[in-house]
Amino acid sequence: MTSTEPPERALADAAARGLEVALLSRTSRPEGVGPDGTVAVKTIVLHRRDGFVFVLVPLDERFSWPKLRAALGVNRVRLPSEDEAYQATGYRRGTITPLGAGTAFPVVADLRILGHDITLGSGSPGHAVRVRADDLVRAYDATVVDLVPGGPASSGEPSTAR
Repeated sequence: MTSTEPPERALADAAARGLEVALLSRTSRPEGVGPDGTVAVKTIVLHRRDGFVFVLVPLDERFSWPKLRAALGVNRVRLPSEDEAYQATGYRRGTITPLGAGTAFPVVADLRILGHDITLGSGSPGHAVRVRADDLVRAYDATVVDLVPGGPASSGEPSTAR
């Protein structure tokens, strides 16, 4: 898929799940929190013993491995190689999204994205999608937990620090 091709699989999956998404052209690196309050979210695919899982975290945040392992009820989880991630999702790093992925793996979302419009990968390096986080969480029956190190989120607002 080239950067000019629209992400058909992601859009078709969103439509099938009843999600309203807006297709955005990626012309630069996304901001953590845009001027309109939209939160840029990174999708990380991780490998655990029984398969893969998608993790959704605000772009400028790091997730806590111990919190994630506790949420998944596992002792070990790892980043797959680039080839493993592609084989599992059908998407290259930097474009990975649960939308239209090769397999509908479980989704774990950081609680800081709730209540916001978010942007995330679309499967295409030239595009992102905007969607209501709460709608995405419902559509994927995602597990929502505090994944950021340092204790529970105090305000529910994602950090704007880089």
